[in-house]
Amino acid sequence: MQQELRHRSVLSRWWFVCGLGRDRVCRGGAFACVVLVCAWIGAAQTAYAFEDSLAQTRKTLLPNGLTILTLEDHSTPVVSFQLWVKAGSRDETRYTGIAHLFEHMMFKGSKHVAPEEHARLIESRGGRINAYTSNDVTVYFADITAENLPLVIALEAERVKNLDISDKTLASEREVVLEERRMRTEDSPIGRAIETLFATAFMAHPYRWPVIGWRSDVEQVTVQACREFFDTYYASNNLVLVIVGDFDTQKTVEQIAKEFGDLKPRNIPRNPTQESTQHGERRAKIHVDVSSPIFAGAWHVPPAGHPDSPALEVLGQILSAGESSRLFQKLVYQKESALFASGGYWEMKDAGIFYALAGVRPGVSVDTVETLFWGEVDRLRNELVSQRELDKAKRMIEVGALDVLRTTSERASSIGEDFVYYGRVRSLAEYLDLIRAVKAEDLQRVAQMYLTEENRSVVSVEAASGEKGVSKAERKTQPKASGGSKQ
Repeated sequence: MQQELRHRSVLSRWWFVCGLGRDRVCRGGAFACVVLVCAWIGAAQTAYAFEDSLAQTRKTLLPNGLTILTLEDHSTPVVSFQLWVKAGSRDETRYTGIAHLFEHMMFKGSKHVAPEEHARLIESRGGRINAYTSNDVTVYFADITAENLPLVIALEAERVKNLDISDKTLASEREVVLEERRMRTEDSPIGRAIETLFATAFMAHPYRWPVIGWRSDVEQVTVQACREFFDTYYASNNLVLVIVGDFDTQKTVEQIAKEFGDLKPRNIPRNPTQESTQHGERRAKIHVDVSSPIFAGAWHVPPAGHPDSPALEVLGQILSAGESSRLFQKLVYQKESALFASGGYWEMKDAGIFYALAGVRPGVSVDTVETLFWGEVDRLRNELVSQRELDKAKRMIEVGALDVLRTTSERASSIGEDFVYYGRVRSLAEYLDLIRAVKAEDLQRVAQMYLTEENRSVVSVEAASGEKGVSKAERKTQPKASGGSKQ
Protein backbone atom coordinates (compact mmCIF):
# COMPACT_ATOMS: atom_id res chain seq x y z
CA MET A 1 0.00 0.00 0.00
CA GLN A 2 1.53 3.31 -0.99
CA GLN A 3 -0.76 7.01 1.55
CA GLU A 4 -1.89 10.70 2.41
CA LEU A 5 -4.31 14.02 1.47
CA ARG A 6 -5.11 14.87 5.06
CA HIS A 7 -8.82 15.20 4.36
CA ARG A 8 -9.88 12.25 6.49
CA SER A 9 -9.67 9.72 3.66
CA VAL A 10 -7.23 7.36 5.29
CA LEU A 11 -4.66 5.63 3.05
CA SER A 12 -6.34 6.93 -0.04
CA ARG A 13 -3.31 7.09 -2.30
CA TRP A 14 -1.42 3.82 -2.39
CA TRP A 15 1.85 5.01 -3.89
CA PHE A 16 2.74 7.38 -1.03
CA VAL A 17 2.62 4.88 1.79
CA CYS A 18 4.38 1.58 2.27
CA GLY A 19 2.51 -1.05 4.23
CA LEU A 20 -0.70 -2.96 4.54
CA GLY A 21 1.07 -5.78 2.74
CA ARG A 22 -1.04 -8.41 4.42
CA ASP A 23 -4.23 -7.21 2.76
CA ARG A 24 -5.84 -7.03 6.18
CA VAL A 25 -7.62 -3.72 5.96
CA CYS A 26 -9.12 -3.01 9.34
CA ARG A 27 -12.79 -2.29 9.72
CA GLY A 28 -13.97 -1.55 13.23
CA GLY A 29 -17.49 -1.78 14.52
CA ALA A 30 -20.08 0.49 12.99
CA PHE A 31 -20.63 3.72 14.89
CA ALA A 32 -24.19 4.23 16.06
CA CYS A 33 -24.79 7.81 15.16
CA VAL A 34 -27.32 9.68 13.09
CA VAL A 35 -25.97 11.58 10.11
CA LEU A 36 -28.33 13.81 8.21
CA VAL A 37 -27.06 15.38 5.01
CA CYS A 38 -29.68 17.62 3.43
CA ALA A 39 -29.75 17.97 -0.34
CA TRP A 40 -28.23 20.98 -1.99
CA ILE A 41 -30.66 23.32 -3.69
CA GLY A 42 -29.04 25.38 -6.44
CA ALA A 43 -26.23 27.42 -4.95
CA ALA A 44 -27.59 27.26 -1.44
CA GLN A 45 -25.21 26.30 1.33
CA THR A 46 -25.41 22.76 2.69
CA ALA A 47 -27.33 22.14 5.90
CA TYR A 48 -26.54 19.06 7.93
CA ALA A 49 -26.72 17.79 11.47
CA PHE A 50 -24.56 15.05 12.94
CA GLU A 51 -23.14 13.83 16.19
CA ASP A 52 -19.47 14.82 16.08
CA SER A 53 -17.86 12.23 18.32
CA LEU A 54 -14.34 13.34 17.42
CA ALA A 55 -14.83 16.48 19.48
CA GLN A 56 -15.17 14.26 22.58
CA THR A 57 -11.61 12.92 22.30
CA ARG A 58 -9.72 13.01 25.60
CA LYS A 59 -5.96 13.62 25.82
CA THR A 60 -3.74 12.21 28.60
CA LEU A 61 -0.02 12.98 28.83
CA LEU A 62 2.13 10.59 30.87
CA PRO A 63 5.13 11.93 32.86
CA ASN A 64 7.51 10.40 30.27
CA GLY A 65 5.89 12.38 27.45
CA LEU A 66 3.79 9.61 25.91
CA THR A 67 0.46 10.93 24.61
CA ILE A 68 -2.80 8.94 24.94
CA LEU A 69 -5.89 9.93 22.95
CA THR A 70 -9.09 8.14 23.96
CA LEU A 71 -12.66 8.16 22.67
CA GLU A 72 -15.21 5.84 24.25
CA ASP A 73 -18.08 4.40 22.18
CA HIS A 74 -20.02 1.53 23.74
CA SER A 75 -22.41 0.95 20.85
CA THR A 76 -20.50 -2.16 19.73
CA PRO A 77 -17.98 -4.40 21.60
CA VAL A 78 -15.08 -3.35 19.34
CA VAL A 79 -11.93 -1.33 20.00
CA SER A 80 -9.41 0.17 17.61
CA PHE A 81 -5.92 0.55 19.07
CA GLN A 82 -3.27 2.52 17.18
CA LEU A 83 0.34 3.39 17.89
CA TRP A 84 1.51 6.47 16.00
CA VAL A 85 5.27 6.91 15.84
CA LYS A 86 6.21 10.42 14.74
CA ALA A 87 8.95 9.14 12.47
CA GLY A 88 8.79 8.52 8.75
CA SER A 89 11.13 8.59 5.80
CA ARG A 90 11.86 12.30 6.32
CA ASP A 91 13.66 11.38 9.57
CA GLU A 92 16.21 9.09 7.89
CA THR A 93 19.78 10.25 7.43
CA ARG A 94 22.47 7.92 6.10
CA TYR A 95 20.25 5.02 5.00
CA THR A 96 16.84 5.55 3.41
CA GLY A 97 14.06 3.05 4.09
CA ILE A 98 14.85 2.42 7.77
CA ALA A 99 11.48 3.73 9.02
CA HIS A 100 9.68 1.30 6.72
CA LEU A 101 11.99 -1.58 7.68
CA PHE A 102 10.76 -1.30 11.26
CA GLU A 103 7.18 -1.59 10.10
CA HIS A 104 8.21 -5.13 9.11
CA MET A 105 10.64 -5.92 11.94
CA MET A 106 8.07 -5.06 14.61
CA PHE A 107 6.28 -8.32 13.76
CA LYS A 108 9.42 -10.46 14.03
CA GLY A 109 9.60 -11.03 17.74
CA SER A 110 10.88 -9.49 20.94
CA LYS A 111 12.48 -10.62 24.18
CA HIS A 112 9.37 -12.38 25.48
CA VAL A 113 7.34 -12.92 22.30
CA ALA A 114 8.42 -15.24 19.48
CA PRO A 115 8.47 -14.14 15.81
CA GLU A 116 4.95 -13.86 14.34
CA GLU A 117 3.45 -14.60 17.77
CA HIS A 118 2.25 -11.02 18.27
CA ALA A 119 0.00 -11.23 15.22
CA ARG A 120 -1.03 -14.81 15.93
CA LEU A 121 -2.25 -13.96 19.44
CA ILE A 122 -4.45 -11.17 18.10
CA GLU A 123 -5.73 -12.93 14.99
CA SER A 124 -6.55 -16.13 16.87
CA ARG A 125 -8.96 -14.03 18.92
CA GLY A 126 -10.67 -12.61 15.85
CA GLY A 127 -8.65 -9.39 15.73
CA ARG A 128 -7.02 -7.70 12.78
CA ILE A 129 -3.56 -6.15 12.82
CA ASN A 130 -1.37 -4.26 10.40
CA ALA A 131 0.88 -1.23 9.91
CA TYR A 132 1.98 1.39 7.39
CA THR A 133 4.75 3.94 6.90
CA SER A 134 4.59 7.35 5.26
CA ASN A 135 6.90 10.31 4.75
CA ASP A 136 6.05 11.59 8.25
CA VAL A 137 4.81 8.73 10.44
CA THR A 138 4.77 4.99 11.09
CA VAL A 139 1.48 3.60 12.36
CA TYR A 140 0.67 0.21 13.91
CA PHE A 141 -2.96 -0.68 14.43
CA ALA A 142 -5.24 -3.44 15.63
CA ASP A 143 -9.00 -3.87 15.72
CA ILE A 144 -10.12 -6.24 18.46
CA THR A 145 -13.07 -7.10 20.65
CA ALA A 146 -13.26 -5.20 23.90
CA GLU A 147 -12.04 -8.00 26.19
CA ASN A 148 -8.78 -8.30 24.22
CA LEU A 149 -7.65 -4.69 24.61
CA PRO A 150 -5.43 -5.43 27.68
CA LEU A 151 -3.59 -8.09 25.65
CA VAL A 152 -3.00 -5.69 22.76
CA ILE A 153 -1.63 -3.02 25.09
CA ALA A 154 0.75 -5.50 26.73
CA LEU A 155 1.96 -6.84 23.37
CA GLU A 156 2.54 -3.34 22.00
CA ALA A 157 4.54 -2.30 25.03
CA GLU A 158 6.60 -5.50 24.84
CA ARG A 159 7.78 -4.97 21.29
CA VAL A 160 8.44 -1.25 21.78
CA LYS A 161 10.61 -1.99 24.82
CA ASN A 162 12.21 -5.28 23.80
CA LEU A 163 12.20 -5.57 20.00
CA ASP A 164 14.58 -8.11 18.46
CA ILE A 165 16.88 -6.02 16.26
CA SER A 166 19.36 -8.62 15.09
CA ASP A 167 21.28 -9.69 11.99
CA LYS A 168 18.83 -12.56 11.48
CA THR A 169 15.73 -10.37 11.65
CA LEU A 170 17.24 -7.67 9.46
CA ALA A 171 18.35 -10.18 6.84
CA SER A 172 14.91 -11.75 6.49
CA GLU A 173 12.98 -8.48 6.37
CA ARG A 174 15.51 -6.88 4.04
CA GLU A 175 14.62 -9.47 1.41
CA VAL A 176 10.90 -8.94 1.97
CA VAL A 177 11.28 -5.17 1.50
CA LEU A 178 13.42 -5.56 -1.61
CA GLU A 179 10.76 -7.79 -3.15
CA GLU A 180 8.08 -5.26 -2.16
CA ARG A 181 10.11 -2.52 -3.82
CA ARG A 182 10.49 -4.58 -6.98
CA MET A 183 6.76 -5.25 -7.22
CA ARG A 184 5.44 -1.80 -6.29
CA THR A 185 8.04 0.46 -7.85
CA GLU A 186 10.51 -1.14 -10.19
CA ASP A 187 7.94 -3.29 -12.04
CA SER A 188 5.17 -0.68 -11.79
CA PRO A 189 4.98 2.21 -14.28
CA ILE A 190 2.93 4.26 -11.81
CA GLY A 191 5.36 3.44 -9.01
CA ARG A 192 8.28 4.58 -11.14
CA ALA A 193 6.45 7.76 -12.13
CA ILE A 194 5.66 8.76 -8.55
CA GLU A 195 9.12 7.93 -7.24
CA THR A 196 10.71 10.02 -10.00
CA LEU A 197 8.18 12.82 -9.56
CA PHE A 198 9.10 13.29 -5.91
CA ALA A 199 12.83 12.99 -6.62
CA THR A 200 12.44 15.67 -9.30
CA ALA A 201 10.20 18.08 -7.39
CA PHE A 202 12.23 17.95 -4.16
CA MET A 203 15.90 18.75 -4.58
CA ALA A 204 16.88 19.23 -0.93
CA HIS A 205 14.18 18.03 1.48
CA PRO A 206 14.07 14.34 2.54
CA TYR A 207 10.69 14.02 0.83
CA ARG A 208 12.74 13.49 -2.34
CA TRP A 209 13.52 9.87 -1.44
CA PRO A 210 10.89 7.08 -1.44
CA VAL A 211 9.32 5.82 1.76
CA ILE A 212 10.45 2.29 0.92
CA GLY A 213 14.02 3.55 0.43
CA TRP A 214 16.52 3.36 -2.40
CA ARG A 215 17.44 -0.23 -3.25
CA SER A 216 21.15 0.24 -2.47
CA ASP A 217 20.36 1.62 1.00
CA VAL A 218 18.02 -1.24 1.86
CA GLU A 219 20.67 -3.71 0.68
CA GLN A 220 23.41 -2.15 2.81
CA VAL A 221 21.72 -0.85 5.96
CA THR A 222 23.33 -2.19 9.12
CA VAL A 223 21.93 -3.54 12.37
CA GLN A 224 23.70 -0.74 14.23
CA ALA A 225 22.01 1.91 12.10
CA CYS A 226 18.64 0.27 12.73
CA ARG A 227 19.20 0.17 16.48
CA GLU A 228 20.19 3.82 16.57
CA PHE A 229 17.08 4.84 14.60
CA PHE A 230 14.78 2.77 16.81
CA ASP A 231 16.30 3.99 20.08
CA THR A 232 15.99 7.59 18.92
CA TYR A 233 12.52 7.71 17.41
CA TYR A 234 10.64 5.05 19.37
CA ALA A 235 11.14 7.09 22.55
CA SER A 236 8.14 7.74 24.80
CA ASN A 237 7.80 11.43 23.90
CA ASN A 238 7.63 10.57 20.20
CA LEU A 239 4.72 8.12 20.54
CA VAL A 240 0.96 8.71 20.41
CA LEU A 241 -1.52 5.99 21.40
CA VAL A 242 -5.07 6.28 20.03
CA ILE A 243 -7.87 4.11 21.43
CA VAL A 244 -11.44 4.32 20.14
CA GLY A 245 -14.37 2.06 21.00
CA ASP A 246 -15.80 -0.03 23.81
CA PHE A 247 -13.43 0.40 26.78
CA ASP A 248 -13.09 2.20 30.09
CA THR A 249 -10.78 5.19 29.78
CA GLN A 250 -9.54 5.22 33.37
CA LYS A 251 -8.68 1.51 33.45
CA THR A 252 -7.04 1.68 30.02
CA VAL A 253 -4.91 4.71 30.87
CA GLU A 254 -3.83 3.03 34.10
CA GLN A 255 -2.70 -0.08 32.22
CA ILE A 256 -0.87 2.00 29.61
CA ALA A 257 0.89 3.93 32.36
CA LYS A 258 1.96 0.63 33.89
CA GLU A 259 3.12 -0.97 30.63
CA PHE A 260 4.70 2.09 28.97
CA GLY A 261 5.61 4.16 32.00
CA ASP A 262 9.24 3.03 32.16
CA LEU A 263 9.97 4.08 28.57
CA LYS A 264 12.43 6.95 28.48
CA PRO A 265 11.98 10.25 26.63
CA ARG A 266 14.73 11.48 24.32
CA ASN A 267 15.72 14.54 22.39
CA ILE A 268 14.14 13.93 18.97
CA PRO A 269 16.29 15.26 16.11
CA ARG A 270 14.56 16.59 13.02
CA ASN A 271 16.11 17.30 9.65
CA PRO A 272 16.41 21.11 9.38
CA THR A 273 16.66 21.16 5.57
CA GLN A 274 14.00 23.21 3.82
CA GLU A 275 13.13 23.11 0.15
CA SER A 276 14.06 26.29 -1.69
CA THR A 277 11.75 27.98 -4.17
CA GLN A 278 11.67 26.33 -7.59
CA HIS A 279 12.61 28.67 -10.45
CA GLY A 280 11.77 26.81 -13.61
CA GLU A 281 10.12 23.66 -14.88
CA ARG A 282 11.90 20.35 -14.24
CA ARG A 283 11.43 17.33 -16.48
CA ALA A 284 12.36 13.68 -16.31
CA LYS A 285 11.69 10.88 -18.78
CA ILE A 286 11.93 7.21 -17.82
CA HIS A 287 12.35 4.60 -20.54
CA VAL A 288 11.00 1.18 -19.55
CA ASP A 289 9.23 -1.75 -21.16
CA VAL A 290 5.69 -0.36 -21.12
CA SER A 291 2.78 -0.21 -23.57
CA SER A 292 0.69 2.36 -21.68
CA PRO A 293 2.89 5.36 -20.78
CA ILE A 294 2.34 7.41 -17.64
CA PHE A 295 2.31 11.19 -17.67
CA ALA A 296 2.47 13.08 -14.35
CA GLY A 297 2.85 16.61 -13.11
CA ALA A 298 3.35 18.12 -9.66
CA TRP A 299 3.57 21.56 -8.11
CA HIS A 300 4.93 22.72 -4.76
CA VAL A 301 2.13 23.87 -2.45
CA PRO A 302 1.92 24.64 1.30
CA PRO A 303 2.07 21.98 4.04
CA ALA A 304 -0.67 20.73 6.35
CA GLY A 305 -2.57 23.44 8.18
CA HIS A 306 -1.91 26.30 5.76
CA PRO A 307 -4.80 28.75 5.14
CA ASP A 308 -4.79 27.76 1.45
CA SER A 309 -5.21 24.06 2.21
CA PRO A 310 -9.05 23.99 1.96
CA ALA A 311 -9.01 25.73 -1.42
CA LEU A 312 -6.31 23.39 -2.73
CA GLU A 313 -8.31 20.40 -1.55
CA VAL A 314 -11.41 21.55 -3.41
CA LEU A 315 -9.29 22.38 -6.46
CA GLY A 316 -7.86 18.84 -6.44
CA GLN A 317 -11.35 17.40 -6.23
CA ILE A 318 -12.42 19.33 -9.32
CA LEU A 319 -9.32 18.69 -11.41
CA SER A 320 -8.46 15.07 -10.79
CA ALA A 321 -10.49 13.25 -8.12
CA GLY A 322 -12.71 10.52 -9.54
CA GLU A 323 -14.44 9.86 -12.83
CA SER A 324 -16.39 13.12 -12.76
CA SER A 325 -13.21 15.21 -12.47
CA ARG A 326 -12.15 17.47 -15.33
CA LEU A 327 -9.06 15.47 -16.24
CA PHE A 328 -10.91 12.15 -16.29
CA GLN A 329 -13.79 13.56 -18.31
CA LYS A 330 -11.53 15.24 -20.86
CA LEU A 331 -8.77 12.62 -21.24
CA VAL A 332 -10.70 9.38 -20.77
CA TYR A 333 -14.27 10.04 -21.93
CA GLN A 334 -14.21 12.95 -24.35
CA LYS A 335 -10.86 12.57 -26.13
CA GLU A 336 -10.31 8.86 -25.36
CA SER A 337 -6.61 9.61 -25.01
CA ALA A 338 -6.07 8.09 -21.55
CA LEU A 339 -7.07 4.97 -19.67
CA PHE A 340 -7.32 6.74 -16.32
CA ALA A 341 -6.53 10.04 -14.60
CA SER A 342 -6.21 10.87 -10.93
CA GLY A 343 -4.49 13.16 -8.45
CA GLY A 344 -5.13 15.72 -5.73
CA TYR A 345 -3.64 17.84 -2.98
CA TRP A 346 -1.21 15.98 -0.76
CA GLU A 347 -0.46 17.59 2.61
CA MET A 348 2.66 16.56 4.51
CA LYS A 349 4.25 17.88 7.67
CA ASP A 350 6.87 20.11 6.05
CA ALA A 351 5.51 20.67 2.55
CA GLY A 352 2.71 19.89 0.16
CA ILE A 353 2.41 18.58 -3.38
CA PHE A 354 -0.44 19.15 -5.82
CA TYR A 355 -0.22 16.40 -8.41
CA ALA A 356 -2.06 14.71 -11.24
CA LEU A 357 -1.27 11.78 -13.50
CA ALA A 358 -2.74 9.92 -16.44
CA GLY A 359 -2.27 6.55 -18.07
CA VAL A 360 -1.81 7.17 -21.80
CA ARG A 361 -3.93 4.97 -24.06
CA PRO A 362 -1.81 2.72 -26.31
CA GLY A 363 -1.44 4.31 -29.73
CA VAL A 364 -1.82 7.86 -28.36
CA SER A 365 1.26 10.04 -28.02
CA VAL A 366 2.36 11.38 -24.65
CA ASP A 367 2.50 14.84 -26.24
CA THR A 368 -1.21 14.65 -27.04
CA VAL A 369 -2.09 13.82 -23.43
CA GLU A 370 0.24 16.52 -22.13
CA THR A 371 -1.45 19.18 -24.27
CA LEU A 372 -4.88 18.18 -22.97
CA PHE A 373 -3.48 17.97 -19.43
CA TRP A 374 -2.15 21.54 -19.38
CA GLY A 375 -5.31 22.76 -21.07
CA GLU A 376 -7.39 21.72 -18.06
CA VAL A 377 -4.89 23.26 -15.64
CA ASP A 378 -4.96 26.53 -17.62
CA ARG A 379 -8.77 26.58 -17.46
CA LEU A 380 -8.56 26.62 -13.67
CA ARG A 381 -6.10 29.51 -13.82
CA ASN A 382 -8.01 31.56 -16.38
CA GLU A 383 -11.70 30.88 -15.67
CA LEU A 384 -13.83 30.86 -12.56
CA VAL A 385 -15.32 27.50 -11.63
CA SER A 386 -19.10 27.50 -11.87
CA GLN A 387 -21.11 27.53 -8.66
CA ARG A 388 -22.64 24.19 -9.60
CA GLU A 389 -19.24 22.52 -10.01
CA LEU A 390 -17.96 24.11 -6.81
CA ASP A 391 -20.99 22.90 -4.85
CA LYS A 392 -20.58 19.38 -6.23
CA ALA A 393 -16.90 19.23 -5.23
CA LYS A 394 -17.65 20.43 -1.71
CA ARG A 395 -20.46 17.93 -1.35
CA MET A 396 -18.19 15.04 -2.38
CA ILE A 397 -15.51 16.11 0.11
CA GLU A 398 -18.08 16.49 2.90
CA VAL A 399 -19.61 13.09 2.29
CA GLY A 400 -16.15 11.53 2.46
CA ALA A 401 -15.43 13.40 5.68
CA LEU A 402 -18.65 12.26 7.30
CA ASP A 403 -17.83 8.69 6.33
CA VAL A 404 -15.04 8.83 8.92
CA LEU A 405 -17.69 8.42 11.60
CA ARG A 406 -18.60 5.00 10.21
CA THR A 407 -16.06 2.77 12.00
CA THR A 408 -13.86 2.81 15.08
CA SER A 409 -10.79 2.25 12.92
CA GLU A 410 -11.47 5.24 10.68
CA ARG A 411 -12.20 7.50 13.63
CA ALA A 412 -8.98 6.41 15.35
CA SER A 413 -7.01 7.14 12.19
CA SER A 414 -8.62 10.56 11.86
CA ILE A 415 -7.82 11.39 15.49
CA GLY A 416 -4.20 10.26 15.11
CA GLU A 417 -3.70 12.17 11.88
CA ASP A 418 -5.13 15.39 13.25
CA PHE A 419 -3.04 15.27 16.40
CA VAL A 420 0.21 14.46 14.61
CA TYR A 421 -0.25 16.97 11.79
CA TYR A 422 -2.10 19.78 13.57
CA GLY A 423 -1.14 19.28 17.20
CA ARG A 424 -4.77 18.83 18.24
CA VAL A 425 -7.92 16.95 17.29
CA ARG A 426 -10.15 19.20 15.23
CA SER A 427 -13.88 18.80 15.37
CA LEU A 428 -15.47 17.59 12.18
CA ALA A 429 -17.60 20.73 12.11
CA GLU A 430 -14.46 22.89 12.09
CA TYR A 431 -13.08 21.02 9.10
CA LEU A 432 -16.36 21.18 7.18
CA ASP A 433 -16.69 24.91 7.86
CA LEU A 434 -13.32 25.47 6.17
CA ILE A 435 -14.44 23.54 3.10
CA ARG A 436 -17.80 25.32 2.95
CA ALA A 437 -16.07 28.72 3.07
CA VAL A 438 -14.10 28.14 -0.17
CA LYS A 439 -15.23 30.39 -3.04
CA ALA A 440 -14.65 30.14 -6.79
CA GLU A 441 -12.32 33.14 -6.51
CA ASP A 442 -10.21 31.22 -3.96
CA LEU A 443 -9.78 28.37 -6.43
CA GLN A 444 -8.62 30.68 -9.21
CA ARG A 445 -6.28 32.50 -6.82
CA VAL A 446 -4.48 29.34 -5.62
CA ALA A 447 -4.36 27.96 -9.18
CA GLN A 448 -2.69 31.16 -10.38
CA MET A 449 -0.37 31.26 -7.39
CA TYR A 450 0.84 27.64 -7.34
CA LEU A 451 0.00 25.87 -10.62
CA THR A 452 2.58 27.75 -12.66
CA GLU A 453 5.04 26.47 -15.25
CA GLU A 454 8.00 27.65 -13.15
CA ASN A 455 6.75 25.71 -10.15
CA ARG A 456 5.98 22.40 -11.85
CA SER A 457 7.85 19.13 -12.27
CA VAL A 458 6.93 16.78 -15.09
CA VAL A 459 7.60 13.06 -15.46
CA SER A 460 6.77 10.60 -18.21
CA VAL A 461 7.30 6.85 -18.16
CA GLU A 462 7.33 5.44 -21.66
CA ALA A 463 8.99 2.95 -23.97
CA ALA A 464 12.14 4.07 -25.76
CA SER A 465 11.56 5.63 -29.18
CA GLY A 466 10.47 3.03 -31.71
CA GLU A 467 9.80 0.35 -29.08
CA LYS A 468 6.44 -1.08 -28.03
CA GLY A 469 6.62 -3.00 -24.82
CA VAL A 470 4.51 -4.34 -22.01
CA SER A 471 5.75 -4.02 -18.44
CA LYS A 472 5.81 -6.97 -16.09
CA ALA A 473 3.02 -5.39 -14.07
CA GLU A 474 0.94 -4.83 -17.19
CA ARG A 475 1.33 -8.43 -18.25
CA LYS A 476 -0.56 -9.35 -15.08
CA THR A 477 -3.12 -6.56 -15.06
CA GLN A 478 -3.71 -4.04 -17.82
CA PRO A 479 -4.80 -0.58 -16.53
CA LYS A 480 -8.53 -0.01 -16.29
CA ALA A 481 -10.38 3.22 -17.00
CA SER A 482 -11.47 4.07 -13.49
CA GLY A 483 -11.13 6.94 -11.56
CA GLY A 484 2.13 -4.31 4.21
CA SER A 485 3.99 -4.61 6.38
CA LYS A 486 3.90 -8.12 7.68
CA GLN A 487 4.24 -10.57 4.84
